[in-house]
Amino acid sequence: MGVSYCTREDVKSALDIKDSARANRQIDRLIRSSSEAIDGDMNRVFYPTVASRYKDWPNTQYARPWRLWLDEDEVITVTSLISGGVTLTSNQFNLEPVNQGPPFTWIEINLAAGKFFSAGPNTFQRSIEIAGLFGYRNDEEAAGSLAAAISTTSVTTCNVTDSAAIGVGQIIRIDNERLIVTEKSSLTTGQTLQTPVGASVAETLIAVTNGAAFALDEALLLDAERMQIVDIAGNSLIVRRAVDGSVLAAHAGSTIYAPRTLTVERGALGTTAATHLNAAPVARFVPPRLIRALSVAETLNSLEQETSAYVRTVGAGETARNASGAGLRDIRDRAIQAHARQARTRAV
Repeated sequence: MGVSYCTREDVKSALDIKDSARANRQIDRLIRSSSEAIDGDMNRVFYPTVASRYKDWPNTQYARPWRLWLDEDEVITVTSLISGGVTLTSNQFNLEPVNQGPPFTWIEINLAAGKFFSAGPNTFQRSIEIAGLFGYRNDEEAAGSLAAAISTTSVTTCNVTDSAAIGVGQIIRIDNERLIVTEKSSLTTGQTLQTPVGASVAETLIAVTNGAAFALDEALLLDAERMQIVDIAGNSLIVRRAVDGSVLAAHAGSTIYAPRTLTVERGALGTTAATHLNAAPVARFVPPRLIRALSVAETLNSLEQETSAYVRTVGAGETARNASGAGLRDIRDRAIQAHARQARTRAV
């Protein structure tokens, strides 16, 4: 699965799309397509990747041999820098621009350290190796914790404590491993409904034994009805009834489920699959807000166009015309202005 800049839940919430396997697959596909288009429009990627990148000795092309332009290989942190077979320590080079990065777009030798970039013994090609975390930024937010240990590196599911904080398509990090969420399924919360509720949208109070075990916006499943938590008052959950295409029903003593089992791609973005202890913290990657908003907007537009066989119109009567997606222009222009990597001409 590719990297996504918004989640399936973001898109479904925006249009109040009812749950179905067909809709989910279509939305996932269009999110990935929009995210790839954003990478192209912005001339950069926004997610972090652990990697090693290779560069030619800069003195063959540029007027300042102590400066190494990274171009598309923007870096967030550098763990190792080797030039001509010689390892440079962190005090012997500077990541630039120091006051705006990350992302850092070039590396300079610290001239006070008396070091320099050098060619290899046989060629200047690929004589510099940079190992580190590449990408735009590595902004993260807390997203609960593991509800059970991940005991082996081959396991492709994990249970978490807060399903509302993690969506399908999300990049999450547990310890030093990054994972991409490809699906969510229901897991028992270990609690049951304490007071019966009827088949009425007005009955929005769900009594539980421990309200602290739930989170705002978390989806619940009681029997065959889905609900969404809009507030928590002690051990009472205030919910929106019959969401996501489910049918309103009466419930008594029902087991409460939540989509806390994640199907994941292990060892993603250059990391290595590892074992993780129960209660290990889970962090979620947060792309820039404008990039996330643009991904949602692009996906919604493509979804509406695709559903109408690309003959969607706006206006009426003599003013009717084919919808072109021009309404995206403002958010796309703002995202480009704020986050696009600009072309640059080097000194020769």
